Amino acid sequence: MAEWASTKARRVLAALFRIGWTIKRERGSHRVLVRPGYKDFVFAFHDGDEIGPKMLSRIAKYTDLHPEDL
Repeated sequence: MAEWASTKARRVLAALFRIGWTIKRERGSHRVLVRPGYKDFVFAFHDGDEIGPKMLSRIAKYTDLHPEDL
């Protein structure tokens, strides 16, 4: 299993879009993402925020994101 490295929220969001997530609705920095077969996921980061390894692994748990997707 590859290790997670800190990265910007805009890069994580772009990776989620590439693996099939889309925006269901948006209000401020809170985006509700939807993908068939998964529960809705709330992505609540500003584009310039730095997301650390622990938070990335938590996001991956719900979204099926992998380090090689970034």
